Amino acid sequence: MAESGETGPSGGTPAADTYPKKILEYMEGFLVSKTVFSACELGVFDVLLAAELPRSAEEVSQAVGASLDGTQRLLAACTGLQLLNTHQENGQVLYSNSEQARVYLTRSSPLSLYQSIQYSSRTIYLCWHYLTDAVREGRNQYEKAFGVSSNDLFQALYRSDEEMLKFMQLMNSIWNICGKDVVTAFDLSPFNIICDLGGCSGALAKQCTSAYPECTVTIFDLPKVVQTSREHFVAGADGRINFHEGDFFKDPLPEADLYILARILHDWTDERCTELLSRVNRACKPGGGVLLVEALLHEDGSGPVTAQLYSLNMLVQTEGRERTAAQYAALLAAAGFTGVRHRLTGKIYDAVLGRKEG
Repeated sequence: MAESGETGPSGGTPAADTYPKKILEYMEGFLVSKTVFSACELGVFDVLLAAELPRSAEEVSQAVGASLDGTQRLLAACTGLQLLNTHQENGQVLYSNSEQARVYLTRSSPLSLYQSIQYSSRTIYLCWHYLTDAVREGRNQYEKAFGVSSNDLFQALYRSDEEMLKFMQLMNSIWNICGKDVVTAFDLSPFNIICDLGGCSGALAKQCTSAYPECTVTIFDLPKVVQTSREHFVAGADGRINFHEGDFFKDPLPEADLYILARILHDWTDERCTELLSRVNRACKPGGGVLLVEALLHEDGSGPVTAQLYSLNMLVQTEGRERTAAQYAALLAAAGFTGVRHRLTGKIYDAVLGRKEG
């Protein structure tokens, strides 16, 4: 008779083979997220960057204004997550940033994800507390999470100037990392006049003008977004980027060779997407096009898991969803665009290009 613990529930399978490693990782995934969120919020990575040399837990705790015990535990967890390196000196453990932490988690880095992490921690994380309700009800959870009506999506998203700036900083950090890949997925050099609908901070517009020296880009967005972008993100000296204030569902769209809708359609229902794309088609010059930038789902429903999770996030936060390339092609066709193609970038966001017949 086998000793207790040597066999699994089936009676013949070793217990080690039934260890639910993935399930346990999933159960505790939020612990990882909150560890990264807290380390960024406290400024751990910034302190270690400024120090230049490895620092002790006591030195870090004093610099960030936290308890020594809590700081020791947080630094240990960040080390386990390979965000920090440890060094032994005279029997003392010292800490320094890993290369990934230095590049992506310090506020001063050009590729910093700090603002994106802040938005995830203080907005998205709170909405996800109500994911079960979102699935049951089939609608976003802004009212429960923040006490604001979600009848007007962007009134909820931009419920305060501070929240709007946080969202714009999120978008800025994402396009600083992913923007070049999506604007070069297709050769956009034939399109000299570009309109970035919902262009937000202007980060994607900057990627366009960098990749295509002959182009000019108009950022079309709500008046308060345009004002904030001018103040915080786009220098007045950049003559190839300009602004147009308006609501893309209501106001006339400026004529352009190419319209970019980056992370726009996933906010909306199919009906609203078709409405917006039809407006774009009417404004677009003959022979022009539209570039959609979205996280594409596989046609067979097998992934990618990031896009599948993002689709849940769209349920929690918006009216929309993530879609497959075929579903975006259908929306474009319904609005009058032809010759639709898509390109995968190998990163989070992909590109879909449709043309208006000349």
